Amino acid sequence: MKKRTSAKNVFWNLMLITVGAFILAVGIKAVAVPHGFITGGMSGLSLLLYYITGRLSPGGWYFVINIPVFALGWWLVSRRFFFYSLYGMLVLTAGIDLVSFAVPVKDPLLAVLAAGAMIGAGSGIIFHSLGSVGGTDILAVLVNQKLNFPIGRFFFIFNLVLFSFGLGFLEVDAVLYSLAISFIVSQVTDYFLSIFNQRKMILIISERSGAIAEAILHQFNRGATFIEGVGAYTQRPKRILMTVVNNYQLKRLEEAVFEVDPDAFFIAENTFNVIGKGFSHRKTY
Repeated sequence: MKKRTSAKNVFWNLMLITVGAFILAVGIKAVAVPHGFITGGMSGLSLLLYYITGRLSPGGWYFVINIPVFALGWWLVSRRFFFYSLYGMLVLTAGIDLVSFAVPVKDPLLAVLAAGAMIGAGSGIIFHSLGSVGGTDILAVLVNQKLNFPIGRFFFIFNLVLFSFGLGFLEVDAVLYSLAISFIVSQVTDYFLSIFNQRKMILIISERSGAIAEAILHQFNRGATFIEGVGAYTQRPKRILMTVVNNYQLKRLEEAVFEVDPDAFFIAENTFNVIGKGFSHRKTY
């Protein structure tokens, strides 16, 4: 049973990386390259080197500059992450070179939106796996694991440095369009990372907290915790109820709470990720 589960996990990770890398390759080769944009990250650096030197191919440059970065992934993350990322890099390298068509978008602004959305979506899908496609993905995972720095924001800062070098070789308009792509990529990537993980932390203050807790346990099959508190005005002890639900349960929970106690105080707070039974498992690379 354990071997079957392990094989299923491997297949799931490889599928996420393959699908994400394909979307990423189309965004780079079929949208960004025809307009002369720099996509950012190591793929952007490979495009910049290709534009400057005219040697190799974007995929070839991407392979070469990934060698030292992969060494960091091997030493500082894990061997599993290394091999998944190696697979991702090979798929993306092949995808960039195999995509021979161009998306017929003539307006540069529309091309920016299309490229940013596709590259961000591909990156977000890949980061749901236990690997990456190399390059700045590995650096972003390292910084995120050590400093809890948002992955999308790391991409944007890295690209600011990259584009400052691009100003010396490319037209200002192309660099500014590329910067806009980078911003869209960072936002879409973080959105895809949170779309399945975002939950609502709920705090409920009520004189009937016990009855509300029963509703949460039996109607929503969720756990709940009582937090002891004291009313600032009345100085009377109160039991504050805390629970976590997904976005689809929020409105139903609100209705259930006010059905039990119309005078309840209901607070909903966004949470980026919830790790524990019934929610996400801790992600270990």
